[in-house]
Amino acid sequence: MGPAKKGKRKELKIKRGGNKKTDAGRKKKDFFDRVYEVVAKIPYGKVTTYGAIAEFCGIKSSARTVGWALNGASLSPLPCHRVVNRAGALTGKIHFGDPNLMEDLLRSEGVGFDKDGCVIMEKYFWHPTLGKKKRVPKKTK
Repeated sequence: MGPAKKGKRKELKIKRGGNKKTDAGRKKKDFFDRVYEVVAKIPYGKVTTYGAIAEFCGIKSSARTVGWALNGASLSPLPCHRVVNRAGALTGKIHFGDPNLMEDLLRSEGVGFDKDGCVIMEKYFWHPTLGKKKRVPKKTK
């Protein structure tokens, strides 16, 4: 009777506490899924930032993780080309095969660029919280 109790107790512990590795993987998957949902909603002719997506998904400091999520979605139909860095630079362009493809896709949607090759954020920035322009990220040099 003693070993049966121990086995039952372990089973209950797994149900309540879970496996830390599995839980971490599930959280990562949930975060990635939220990223994909936001990216799917970016309007044609608009861009958003890694940081804006991270903030919307609940972890403001996870802009790099958003980048990792998008790297994993390179073969999906998601409009990943509409995600730029906070200055409007096309930092993800290396993941499109052709280094000009991301810019070409954005230009085909009517997105404008400044003389430095960055998206004009004041005009084309879309924030996922409101579904429209919110606060344009500050441009850093």
